[in-house]
Amino acid sequence: QVQLEESGGGSVQAGGSLRLSCAASGRTFGSVAVGWFRQGPGKDREFVAGINWNGGSTSAADSVQGRFTISRDNAKNMVYLQMNNLKNEDTAVYYCAAAGRPYTALAVATTAWKYWGQGTQVTVSS
Repeated sequence: QVQLEESGGGSVQAGGSLRLSCAASGRTFGSVAVGWFRQGPGKDREFVAGINWNGGSTSAADSVQGRFTISRDNAKNMVYLQMNNLKNEDTAVYYCAAAGRPYTALAVATTAWKYWGQGTQVTVSS
């Protein structure tokens, strides 16, 4: 069982930066992949970035490549999403998700992830 809690959201002007944090609890956190997803107004939830269990492999959506960076600190049970050069279209609720089984490959489908946080709002304005 893994519990997730996101923080770090807020309002920022276009071009600015935010760092989201995902705090996890559960004995298996250090062995599972973690992903960030987002859901904008009237849109489906979409994959943003993912990181495998030991941080050796990451993936990011084309829309955030070169601007967002995912990282993790298993000693602290934390995963981070550094977001730079934010754009209006990045406005969304951002969710942290964890895989249900250890040592799995990264997946973009929401159905591949078992545990979810409550989300944190990110609003980017011009």
